[in-house]
Formats: sequence, structure tokens, C-alpha cells
Amino acid sequence: MRIATPARFFDSDLREDPHVTTPDCTYVFIPGAGGSGWSFSFVVAELERRGRRAIAIDLPAGDDGAGFDAYADAVVAAIGDRPRPVLVASSLAGFTAPRVCARVPVALVVLLNAMIPAPGETAGAWWEATGHAEARAEQAARDGRAVDDGDILGDFFHDVPPDVTAEAMAQGELRQSATPFGDAPLGTPWPDVPTRVLVGRDDRFFPAAFQRRVAQERLGIAADELPGGHLLALSRPGDLADRLERYWAEMAGA
Repeated sequence: MRIATPARFFDSDLREDPHVTTPDCTYVFIPGAGGSGWSFSFVVAELERRGRRAIAIDLPAGDDGAGFDAYADAVVAAIGDRPRPVLVASSLAGFTAPRVCARVPVALVVLLNAMIPAPGETAGAWWEATGHAEARAEQAARDGRAVDDGDILGDFFHDVPPDVTAEAMAQGELRQSATPFGDAPLGTPWPDVPTRVLVGRDDRFFPAAFQRRVAQERLGIAADELPGGHLLALSRPGDLADRLERYWAEMAGA
């Protein structure tokens, strides 16, 4: 997978489709570690077919001089003058999303297999504070697997179609700088923005039960589930688009 700096993004920028019955919106996809917008290209295409606007952003994740504020800068720049987007924040992007919400009006945040920060918590401290290692090991034991930090394919691509996995590998190796993990934490609660938590039922890296617990403890939100693992945008882009459209329809009808 490839990183571009400054941020590059896939932008459908479509006119409103006559078949779309809910008000128009822009979906903004914020990637996790590695910062690759390519990972959302299939769900962007799925939403384009439905007449939606969608942006998938590449972040400067390999730049040791860039932290979460720089990531938020890239997202805000890509949003431009588009009004009140829907942010879809994947994995590490759970730390970027609240920084974006502090800068621009946002209609909805969808946390997709995402890290949920507590006030005053760094991304580096999140792992121990949430009990991630224990939860991951317990899930692996239930599955009859051993935890292997080097098994990228097993942890992240186990449910991704082989042709999509091959295309992902062909993008090249991603680098994630350690800089954001030591960034000064946000001292404020989660932003006052409607939020949904969507987890992959078969996620091996952030097990579903673990994500449900953290969402309930930190946000008081009951997480929704889809079948699939950590990379739902690659393994089930159609199902993910369906769920995002359902969320938006609920918001529009509220």
C-alpha cells in the first residue's frame, strides 16, 4: 500500500442521484495505522454507485514529524467547504476523529473497529488501559490460534478475498510513525456529535467483545456488528455501505 504526503484522496464528488431518497451527504473515510486511503476505495466505489459523495484520505502516517494534529489538518483540508460530513474513522483514526470534530461541523461519526480514547489518554497508553493484549489473547485461545504479531495476513486479511489481498500487497509496505502514539492527549470528553460504533464480529486484532466493552465503558454506546474482520472496507464493502446508508437515513429522519 502507498502513502502520499500531503494527503491525497479519492473523491467521488457526484451529483445527487435521483434514486437516493435521503438527503445528500459526504462520507469521509479516515484510515488507521499506515494512513492508506486505498483501503477504502471499494466502499467509496460502492457509495458512488448509490449517488453519494465519498472521500478516502491518505494521511502522512510515515512522516515522523506528523502527529494527530497533522492528520486532522489533512482531513479538514480534504473536507473543504463540504457541509457537515459523516466521518468514518477506522482503527487508530479513533484518535483523529475528535480532533476533526473540534475544527469543523460534523453530522455523524462512525467508529469502525476503532480505538476509543478516554480523556487524558495517549494512543500509546490506550493498549494497556483497555486490556487489549489480554482480550486479543483470550480471543485467539477461543479460536484455537496463537497470537503472532508478525502474522499480518492472519490478523487482518483472513476474511479478505484473495484477489483483493493480492492488490493490497501490491500497493507496497506501509509505514506508521510512532509519533502519534506519544502525542499530547485530548483533555476533553468525546465530542458532542452523534456517534455510532461498528465492529467486525470476526475481528482478530480488536475482538468484538473487547470493542463492545470499551464502547460501553467509554461512550455508553452499544456497538453494532457486521460479519467480518478488522478490514471490513476490503472484505465486505457492500455490507459496510449498506450500514452507513442506514445510519445516515436514521440521522436524516431524526
